[in-house]
Amino acid sequence: MSAVTKDQIIDALKTVRDEEQGADIVSLDMVKGLQISGDGTVIFMIEVSPSRGTQLEPLRQNAEQTVLKIKGVNKVSAVLTAEAKHTPKAAASGVAPAPTKSNIPDPHGLNKIPPLDIHAKHIIAVASGKGGVGKSTVTANICANLAKNGHKVGLLDADIYGPSQPHMMGLDGKKPASDENNQIIPLEAHGIKVMSIGFMIEPEKALVWRGPMVQSALIQLMRDVAWGTAETPLDYLIVDMPPGTGDAQLTMAQKIKLSGAIIVSTPQDIALLDARKGIEMFRKTNVPVLGIIENMSTYICTNCGHEEHIFGHGGAQKEAKKLGTAFLGDIPLNTSIRINSDEGIPASLSAPESEYAKKFDVIAKEISTRLKT
Repeated sequence: MSAVTKDQIIDALKTVRDEEQGADIVSLDMVKGLQISGDGTVIFMIEVSPSRGTQLEPLRQNAEQTVLKIKGVNKVSAVLTAEAKHTPKAAASGVAPAPTKSNIPDPHGLNKIPPLDIHAKHIIAVASGKGGVGKSTVTANICANLAKNGHKVGLLDADIYGPSQPHMMGLDGKKPASDENNQIIPLEAHGIKVMSIGFMIEPEKALVWRGPMVQSALIQLMRDVAWGTAETPLDYLIVDMPPGTGDAQLTMAQKIKLSGAIIVSTPQDIALLDARKGIEMFRKTNVPVLGIIENMSTYICTNCGHEEHIFGHGGAQKEAKKLGTAFLGDIPLNTSIRINSDEGIPASLSAPESEYAKKFDVIAKEISTRLKT
C-alpha cells in the first residue's frame, strides 16, 4: 500500500467548500493539525467561527468522506474546532464596552454544544493536580477491579497530549473500527472498553494542537464512541484526566454529568498543594469529590523487608480530613506495579493476592458503595 501524503489530503480538501464563505476550506485556512498514521488513519481539525460550529456538521462529514476516498486512507477523523476571536479594544475613554450576548467570550464554541448524553450510569473523573503521581496506573487498576467485581466498565483516556492507557491496557498498535452509525467501537481489554486518542496517532508523533483542538477532540471521544446503549449502559465510565486544572477538566465538568471526581496524589507537600487546586476546581464546577487516593505511599524493600517512606506518608489522608473529603486508600510504591503496567496488565489482576492488589480492590468497592452500585 502506497503511503498517503499530506499533499494528497490537502488537494482533496480543496474540493470541500464553505458555501457561506464562498471558497474551499484549504484556501480559507480552516484545515489545522493534519496527522497521518502509517496504517492510513488521518486526523485533522476544521477551524470555524464559534457562532457557526453546530451549523457546519455537514461540512465536517463531507470533508471526512472526501479524504476517505483517497487510496490508502482507511480511517478519517475530522474535528470541528473554534478559535478564539479578539475581544473588543477599549474605547478612547479607556473603558471597554459592556459585554453583550454576542461578545461574551466563548473562545472554543462550547456553549453551542449541548450537554453530552453518554450511556453510563456513573461517569467518574480520575484527576491529579500535577503529573508524575501515577494517576493513569491507579485509573487502570480501579477499572480492572470494578470489571473483576462484575461491573460493565469503560475507560476513556482523556490525556490528549500524553495518552498512556493504550500501553497500560496492552492495546499498543490496535485500531478501533466504526459501527453502522459511524460511531467508534472502543477496544476491549481485561473486560474493559477502552478509548484513547493514542489509538488514532503514531506513538512517536507529538500532537501540536492548541486548546480548542484538544477540547473538540475530547468531546468527540465522549460523544462519538459506542460506550453503551440506553438498554445496556455501562455501570462506570472512568475518565483518566490529564494533569492540572485546564481546558480538559472544564470541558468534562461542563459537558457531561459527572457522578464525581477522584484525586490522586503522592504524600509529598508539592503534590498535595496541587491536589488542593484540583479539588477546588471540581467543587467550583459543582462536581462531587469522591475522595483522595495516596499513591506511592510506602516502599517495602524486597531484600530485607524494611519499610521506607520515600515521598513521606499519610499526607493525603491528613489533607482529605482538612478539606472535608474522604480518604479512599493508599497504594505502595512497588516494582511489580510498574512492571505489569509496562507489560499491559493491571497489576492487581496479575497478582490478585498481593497487598497492593487488595488495596486497589478495597478502593474499587468503596467507590461502588459511595455511588450505591
